[in-house]
Amino acid sequence: MTELRWAADGSDPAVAAAVAAIIAQAGPKTIALPGGATAAPIFARLAAMLLPWDKVTVVPGDERLVPHDHPASTVRALRAAFCATGAMIEPLSLGSPPRFDLVWLGMGGDGHIASLFPSSDPDPRAPAAVVRIHPDPLPQDAPFDRLSLNLAAIANSAAVILVIRGAAKRALVEAAVAGTNDLPVARLLKLAPVTVFWS
Repeated sequence: MTELRWAADGSDPAVAAAVAAIIAQAGPKTIALPGGATAAPIFARLAAMLLPWDKVTVVPGDERLVPHDHPASTVRALRAAFCATGAMIEPLSLGSPPRFDLVWLGMGGDGHIASLFPSSDPDPRAPAAVVRIHPDPLPQDAPFDRLSLNLAAIANSAAVILVIRGAAKRALVEAAVAGTNDLPVARLLKLAPVTVFWS
């Protein structure tokens, strides 16, 4: 059964406010964040907020298998965005991940989430794990193998948000909800409640 909610406001400030509300709750928080151009301006908004960053651990939801100082590294982007806040930035590693308080996902035009590309045929029955992915074909702008949270690891989190931009991506998500595709995003929607921030 698909569990999806469209946020009333999908703007960058609304996404930042939703993430901040989770961070502001009592106790330490572990959150998984995406890379990519869509997230960068929202990161800047978040980093400027007065939040208990010293109690926050930030992990990439997926990572290219490059050194952490490489321009293509998500860890590098997260450190650049949040190092001044006092948050702890941890790399993704193979094995069983923690249960996240939040997993924030983007989505590609092919319906991939994190680095779960259609060609990887992600198994919704697999136990929660960080897995190694070889995209096929390799994206020209980032031709690297990846580490990624699998579907169960994403679904096991306390909250999942999907931030997308543009009519084509909204149509793809609506098709997933309608059951007319079996892309990775569609498989996730059958496993966990997801809130979509679209504009």
